[in-house]
Amino acid sequence: MTDVQKALSLIKRGADELLIEAELIDKLKSGRPLRVKAGFDPTAPDLHLGHTVLINKLRHFQELGHHVMFLIGDFTGMIGDPTGRNATRPPLSREQILDNAKTYREQVFKILDPEKTEVCFNSTWFEPIGAAGMIKLAALHTVARMLERDDFAKRYANNQPIAIHEFLYPLCQGYDSVAMRADVELGGTDQKFNLLVGRELQKHYGQAPQCILTMPLLEGLDGVNKMSKSYGNYVGINEPPREIFGKLMSVSDELMWRYYELLSFRSNEEIAQFRKEVGEGRNPRDIKVLLAQEIVARFHSRKDAEEALADFEARFRQGAIPDDIEQTAIECGPEGMPIAQVLKQAGLTASTSEALRMIEQGGVRLDSEKLSDRALVLKAGSSVVLQVGKRKFARVELRPK
Repeated sequence: MTDVQKALSLIKRGADELLIEAELIDKLKSGRPLRVKAGFDPTAPDLHLGHTVLINKLRHFQELGHHVMFLIGDFTGMIGDPTGRNATRPPLSREQILDNAKTYREQVFKILDPEKTEVCFNSTWFEPIGAAGMIKLAALHTVARMLERDDFAKRYANNQPIAIHEFLYPLCQGYDSVAMRADVELGGTDQKFNLLVGRELQKHYGQAPQCILTMPLLEGLDGVNKMSKSYGNYVGINEPPREIFGKLMSVSDELMWRYYELLSFRSNEEIAQFRKEVGEGRNPRDIKVLLAQEIVARFHSRKDAEEALADFEARFRQGAIPDDIEQTAIECGPEGMPIAQVLKQAGLTASTSEALRMIEQGGVRLDSEKLSDRALVLKAGSSVVLQVGKRKFARVELRPK
């Protein structure tokens, strides 16, 4: 395998689509460091593992010796990215953008090499453009082309409003590539339209069009929906080490391989060897531990990773109950309260039906003993430790009204 083929294999690992592969091969054969761009609008202060999929791919390009440009959309963030939205996204203030941008920089350098990363702000080139420049930019694209974008088309068909400024967002993202003279731009699969606009604008300005590498949206812990705080299926990179470790150990064996592909910095060869060993009978749990330790060490430290493993082993292999369980007081009548209602009110399940289902599946413990009685009623004055699944605990006191 040639050096170009090895580089291409790493670049394509976990990717959804590469446009256009032949062009990227020619760029790689040139031997010069490529200018690789990924843009992030700092619309929220904290990142989760889903956000890091693109940043991890930037890290791969750094390992291959290319010039990584981490773009903070401090200008476009004030427009609001309409991608995937069925309503106009409220723009953020300049102060919110700058505050979030500061935390972004602190978090991304847990992955990227700061010495090899150029941090850019797109206000650098957009603020000098002025109104006349924005009008000239807007003249380079038609409304018909904009309405080819899936989310705009759906909103238009459903008579949902589309503000004029939203059409500017893909143009601004595309012009970023012109200003940065990007050879490659990374984005999520939902960003493909915007990335293609960048190619077209670069051609207009006499530049070689960038190659596009789209990355999939990472599934959350449930293995179904994309990772999102709104779904409650996320792993925040600033969460405590023990929380990160426990959440990663809860993913299914099948989803584990997806996480390895998109989140791990282990080589393709190492991951292939892990798959082979599991196929030959090795416990997938052992491989999952290695992934959880790698992620904890990346965002905290190796010592934190070892301590998180020791804590996990104590709690889930030896049946120990953690010391720092949250105390919850629930008021009830003199007749007590059904266990399903207790689990819901303690925040261990989202509903009583989920509570009953977890009991049926053997996923509920009361004072370390597996609970099987769906009809159990806890007496007023009871104080118990409840556990749902592997990670949810609550120390519950039932207080008579």
